[in-house]
Formats: sequence, C-alpha cells, structure tokens
Amino acid sequence: MKVGFIGLGIMGAPMAERLINGGHELFLNTIGDVPAALLQAGGKACGSGKEVAQNAEIIITMVPDTPQVAEVLFSENGVADGLSAGKIVVDMSSISPIETKEFAKKVNALGCEYLDAPVSGGEVGAKAGTLSIMVGGPQSAFDKVKPLFELMGKNITLVGGNGDGQTAKVANQIIVALNIEAVGEALLFASKAGADPEKVRQALMGGFASSKILEVHGERMIKRTFNPGFRISLHQKDLNLALSTARAIGVSLPNTATAQELFNACAANGGSAWDHSALVRALEILANHQVAGK
Repeated sequence: MKVGFIGLGIMGAPMAERLINGGHELFLNTIGDVPAALLQAGGKACGSGKEVAQNAEIIITMVPDTPQVAEVLFSENGVADGLSAGKIVVDMSSISPIETKEFAKKVNALGCEYLDAPVSGGEVGAKAGTLSIMVGGPQSAFDKVKPLFELMGKNITLVGGNGDGQTAKVANQIIVALNIEAVGEALLFASKAGADPEKVRQALMGGFASSKILEVHGERMIKRTFNPGFRISLHQKDLNLALSTARAIGVSLPNTATAQELFNACAANGGSAWDHSALVRALEILANHQVAGK
C-alpha cells in the first residue's frame, strides 16, 4: 500500500520503518529532517501534510498531543488539503477522545474514513512490533488498515466507534499511573520499615500483587534507573486528558488526580524528563526516605 506517515519521533520512526520493511511505499513528513535511515530504506520525504495525503491511500499521524494533531490535519497545507474521497486517516497519537470525534467528523465530510488508534508499549514495543493498538472507527476502515497494524503491534483491538480507541488509551494510562503509585508506596513502606525492598519485590512477584509494573518499574525504583522509557511529562499529558474528559462527562477520578499531583511534584523538582516510574521520588520526598541507594 501507499502509506503516509507524519511524526517520526521516538515512536514514529521505528513504526514507519516496520511498514517500509513490510513492503509498503512510505511518504514521510516530520518536524525537521526525515531520518536518513528511513530514506535509505526506501521512504520518500514530503514537504507538507498535503503532499503526504496526495500521494498516500492511508495517512498515519503520530504526534505528541491534541493541538499537534489538529495542526497536522487541518492547518494550511495540512493533510485535509490533500485528501480525496476514499482515503483513510489514522491517528496513532494519544489525544483527547472528545476532540477525536470532531476530527473524525471533519475528515468524514471530505469523503474519507478516520481511525483513532493510540498505542501502548513504548519505544521498545515500537521497535519490536509488539505494540498494543486500541482502535476506534468503522469496521470497513479497520479491515483495510489491519495489515499495517499487524506490522506494528500484536494486541490489536477494534474497541468501538471514533473516540473509543482514545478512551481505551486514557483508561490504560489511568491504570498504569495508579499501579506505579501503588508499587512506589509499597516499596517505600517496606524500605522505611527496615526490610530489603528488592527481596520484598521478589516475594510479591509470586503472589496476587504481581504485575508488570512491579516487575519492571519496581526494579527501576530500587536500582534508581529513571532514564526514560516513558517521560513523566507525557504521562502528565495523558492524565490531563483523563481528568478533563472526566469533568466533561461528570465522573470523579480521585486517585487519578492524586497520581497527577505526584507527577506534578516530580516535575517541580526537575523531573519532567524522568521515567514515569520516578513518581516514587515524590513519595520519597513526603517520607524523607529513599527506597534504595543513595
């Protein structure tokens, strides 16, 4: 297929590379220069979203937040200016479910289909092609794009209509944040009580408290390896989406709000670029005690 890909950052570049390696013709656009490795693999650089959309059947966007998606799609020389009937726009960014529905309506009005397809799995999953992909939109578009999704991910689910993919991703980020907070509290409690937090973690891994967060991020908390994986600033953005959407639909998310305040405390202490497992640092400040290390 002829595929457009806009947004070639930490996640987007390896995702696009997997599509090229899968035999598809890629038309590429990003802030700055298109990575040389993608051009060497056969990708074609385009000067605008409009040019990408004119050349591609399916146009994928992978950018940081809602305003950037709006700009890529609807600004002058954006994707919308290059669309023609029958094309499919696939936004794989993590953005507002409410705004996503409006973007879909605008794209539908041009005779095109729209999928919101945010991902979970981070840079490692993007490189390995093992992302979880949560999709909202019509079955017809999903069926056409699924072969592309299968090159980028393993757990691919059509959740429902437009916006439902983004809703699933926000739900994912709520669960992840609250699990990080729970693991941080548990290991901090164990350490302050005088137990070895690593041995406590090993013991808990064999019981009902076991989780991927305890396995991976619990180890990060103990070893103090807070270089990102997934930056606190990005998780703040996702929890902002959760809390603003919750206000709009009349739902209270008290523990999500607490997790966001702990991320805010980390950011206030210079930690916006720390891995989100470093949420434990905010708890450590409150306890005047560190889980492990110096």
